[in-house]
Amino acid sequence: MDLAINPFSSGTRLRDMIRAIRACKTAAEERAVVRRECAAIRAAISEGDQDYRHRNMAKLMFIHMLGYPTHFGQMECLKLIAAAGFPEKRIGYLGLMLLLDERQEVLMLVTNSLKQDLNHSNQFIVGLALCALGNICSAEMARDLSPEVERLLQSREPNTKKKAALCSIRILRKVPDLAENFMGSAVSLLKEKHHGVLISAVQLCAELCKASKEALEYLRKNCLDGLVRILRDVSNSSYAPEYDIAGITDPFLHIRVLKLMRILGQGDADCSEFVNDILAQVATKTESNKNAGNAILYECVETIMGIEATSGLRVLAINILGRFLSNRDNNIRYVALNMLMKAMEVDTQAVQRHRATILECVKDADVSIRKRALELVYLLVNDANAKSLTKELVDYLEVSDQDFKDDLTAKICSIVEKFSQDKLWYLDQMFKVLSLAGNYVKDDVWHALIVLISNASELQGYSVRSLYKALLACGEQESLVRVAVWCIGEYGEMLVNNVGMLDIEEPITVTESDAVDAVEVSLKRYSADVTTRAMCLVSLLKLSSRFPPTSERIKEIVAQNKGNTVLELQQRSIEFNSIIQRHQSIKSSLLERMPVIDEASYLAKRAASTQATISSDKLAAAATPGSSLKLPNGVAKPPPAPLADLLDLSSDDAPATTSAPTTAPNDFLQDLLGISLTDTSTAGGAPSASTDILMDLLSIGSSPVQNGPPTVSNFSLPGQAETKVAPVTPQVVDLLDALQMIMIFTVAMLACSPNENTAYPPITAFQSAALKITFNFKKQSGKPQETTIHASFTNLTSNTFTDFIFQAAVPKFIQLRLDPASSNTLPASGNDSVTQSLSVTNNQHGQKPLAMRIRITYKVNGEDRLEQGQINNFPAGL
Repeated sequence: MDLAINPFSSGTRLRDMIRAIRACKTAAEERAVVRRECAAIRAAISEGDQDYRHRNMAKLMFIHMLGYPTHFGQMECLKLIAAAGFPEKRIGYLGLMLLLDERQEVLMLVTNSLKQDLNHSNQFIVGLALCALGNICSAEMARDLSPEVERLLQSREPNTKKKAALCSIRILRKVPDLAENFMGSAVSLLKEKHHGVLISAVQLCAELCKASKEALEYLRKNCLDGLVRILRDVSNSSYAPEYDIAGITDPFLHIRVLKLMRILGQGDADCSEFVNDILAQVATKTESNKNAGNAILYECVETIMGIEATSGLRVLAINILGRFLSNRDNNIRYVALNMLMKAMEVDTQAVQRHRATILECVKDADVSIRKRALELVYLLVNDANAKSLTKELVDYLEVSDQDFKDDLTAKICSIVEKFSQDKLWYLDQMFKVLSLAGNYVKDDVWHALIVLISNASELQGYSVRSLYKALLACGEQESLVRVAVWCIGEYGEMLVNNVGMLDIEEPITVTESDAVDAVEVSLKRYSADVTTRAMCLVSLLKLSSRFPPTSERIKEIVAQNKGNTVLELQQRSIEFNSIIQRHQSIKSSLLERMPVIDEASYLAKRAASTQATISSDKLAAAATPGSSLKLPNGVAKPPPAPLADLLDLSSDDAPATTSAPTTAPNDFLQDLLGISLTDTSTAGGAPSASTDILMDLLSIGSSPVQNGPPTVSNFSLPGQAETKVAPVTPQVVDLLDALQMIMIFTVAMLACSPNENTAYPPITAFQSAALKITFNFKKQSGKPQETTIHASFTNLTSNTFTDFIFQAAVPKFIQLRLDPASSNTLPASGNDSVTQSLSVTNNQHGQKPLAMRIRITYKVNGEDRLEQGQINNFPAGL
């Protein structure tokens, strides 16, 4: 109870402090307790209290884990490490690993203590030093202390060897150039009996393979015998209680050895042949009724698939995955499906043997397994099994969950389109999909279906009858309704008269009124969908021409939409009603069947439209400014000429000119007003005179034809005689007035345009082996002291950077504001960049140049990294 009365002192036990902190009711009370304890620890440190130094450090570590600052205790860690006793060193090294990291400059002071402890005669003190070095080792410390660690790999103590091997892994990650120093020691460790040493040695060999190609080749020649021996020993060993897990001896060592075999055998036929026998032994003798055995089998399969294994061994591996698919554990089934997808690239026929089991996984209760199995089934489809697999998927579509119908429908439609060799089979499958999941069918799919129907004249009657029956049975499927009403409008007489009957069909009786009823019901049912209602109105209009007796009824149905609040439907209703009432003479020709859409050109256009998903960065790199590429909406266009895009009036779908850019002063008018300045009557004609341009601009005349006499235009309206129109003669124009109008218009444009930014060349502000930073500058006219810097960060390594943070510092005469970065994750290999904006105000502009210090922190595979530097190469004038 003294804690509740007396102030905290350095003699307070750790458990008492923890109890006091946990007894706090509020965060403020906790902060007060921590503040008092920190004050007592500071006082003890300043007084040089030797008795409670280790206790104070233990309390500081607990306070640090609560998130409070403890930097004032860093030097105490070094003092405890320098002490002679093991208890003090243990607390000191623990505090060192917890309170400091490799970026702290204080860490440089501990290098000498680490070196002394690595040479200590007490194995436990050596173990403390190795543990600390393996956790916080920097590149400088790695270079300084690697000889001691290399020597300890030959120690007699197994625990020392194990810790030295793990510490060597950290050293290799920091300084890969030191790989050659550890190659011989790593191979010698594979001859040990202690499993802790073996698993550490195997991991060290794997790290050596990643560090250098020379080490990889060395290990291929010298360590395969040892790996095979280790794997054979642990596979055939008797019961060992210290390593046994579920009846299997040391599955962790199994898995590490198999991973190393995969690294060594990848792309090397000789190494792969050497390990084939032991892999076959592991695959056949390992029990699969325990999770540990399944883990070994999975790793064995992945190794077989990753090396140059024989076809028989690959079939054995795929059969193991087939057994995994029958396992009750969802995780095992999921990883088996993932591995089978990879195996498709190696041995498709072996995977095909498990097609029935994979299809059952599509119907699994777990959604992740269903989706992965569906992707695998899609890869399994070929010309031979397309019909059977499609039937299975369509049958399951009827009973599948609503959440799964979207993916399942997309895959079925893709399979049918890709593998259909018979138009009738294609139509049947698409009609089934529309009937079962029409609400999930994408627009481009039913568009392609309509195109095929319009081209298959012998199947148009069958299509309209099938869709009519489906519409009556499944009228709630939106895409089905759209295709059905389109076909009824186009081929209504085939529906009523049973034209084009196939042998597999049974005649149906449909009257003209029944056809109109079907479209009317669809029109009323989809009152909220504008596209469907518009298609229904067009279908009704066409039926009024196909079935004249129903014209009055159709006119009444169409007239109901005259007051519709949707302008599109209101306009269609009024215009269609007018056609039915007043234009009987042209109605039949106006409402003829749609011309056949060229299927090949449609499919080519559809394939081209999918290219819109390509990222704008890749497209901009491939397409140079001024090229004749027509870009779809949503894709960034090359930067236009300044005057041509002055008011941003250019159209997204306007094709780019293929001619070389001209310097004529009237070019910007051509782009701005959409007029042609060249004569199109002859190929390669010369541009029109400036007088003709002005006449076109002001619509006061037409330019004469350059070659040949004036022509006479002929046109006629239905029911009228042909009319001849003579060409218009150019009128005399007051050029001064025209030029004055153009000048006023140009001045207005320039007045509305934004101020142009002053251009400064971009610079590479910072570059290391891992990171590149580029600065682009923008300065508004009229504000010379203000600069906007757009920083772009590029990852030059093959590892993704996470928790990416950019910091900058400037002198006092400069004001700096950092905007948030576009992302805190920087993709590997320069696949994408992270951007961030900086606003800088130089209060001594013209007297002192910009200067900046930068600091970048990020994580690679969970390890903190730090890079920093100074930028002095800013362009002049900033």
